[in-house]
Amino acid sequence: MLDTWQAVVTEDFQFPSGAAMLSARLYLPVADPDRVVVINSATGVPRDYYRHFARWLAEDRGMACLTYDYRDFGHSLAGSQKRSGVTMADWALIDIPAARAEMRRRFPQAKLWSIGHSLGGMFGPVQPDIDRIDRMICVCSGLVTLADHPWPYRALAALFWYGHAPLAVRAFGYLPGKALGFGSDLPAQVYWQWRRWCTSPQSYVPDIGDTLPENRWAETGKQVDLFAFADDQMVPADAVWRLADLYGPGAQRHLLSAGEFGLSDIGHIGAFARRNAAVWPRLIA
Repeated sequence: MLDTWQAVVTEDFQFPSGAAMLSARLYLPVADPDRVVVINSATGVPRDYYRHFARWLAEDRGMACLTYDYRDFGHSLAGSQKRSGVTMADWALIDIPAARAEMRRRFPQAKLWSIGHSLGGMFGPVQPDIDRIDRMICVCSGLVTLADHPWPYRALAALFWYGHAPLAVRAFGYLPGKALGFGSDLPAQVYWQWRRWCTSPQSYVPDIGDTLPENRWAETGKQVDLFAFADDQMVPADAVWRLADLYGPGAQRHLLSAGEFGLSDIGHIGAFARRNAAVWPRLIA
């Protein structure tokens, strides 16, 4: 399905990712783009949250932009999450590369940028297709542990990992995030793997070379920029810099504050909100 809005054309479609079909929306500028972008969502954040940023990339910067939902989530949910066996690693190692493959198929001559929000950039160093990425941009992505969170947010995070949330997952067979105030429901194995990594001192690092692929990013020489926000309580800067270490010595680190953009707050989710559009040029500079 095609739709137009001012200078942007949008197309809704599905593309394959392993045995799954993912629901996507493509934002197209008027002229043929020489740069294309895939936006990889944060955990529990649906693709449509990024629509204003994607339209801005297409209309203002002339970039084609793909948004999509991971398997068994959002528009890509085909059945019941209670019956889903999908893991967070499936999203990171199968779905994200599949989205980039779809953009390479459609725009084989264009430079390919991967913009990851939180989870969307967290596993970049171990993904299988990194040699074909021209630039990686990670926004609020980090190897966060419970000890990174400031108080009193740390108490809320502890409750999410050790209190009512795991009890609910065991009872219902999925994370009833809407009922718990998290915002989105998630498949059970996504929650359990997410929990294990966020409550381990080194996150997923011990799994590299075992249940996760080897880290090859540094040897590619690809550009990667990591952005942290001073008021992000969910993934504070120290956690972002640990991920930067994993990307290697060439990783560029950027610590931003809401005040420098004339904003009151940004936090973990707000960088892509339309009210915070003043941040957007900085993310892609």
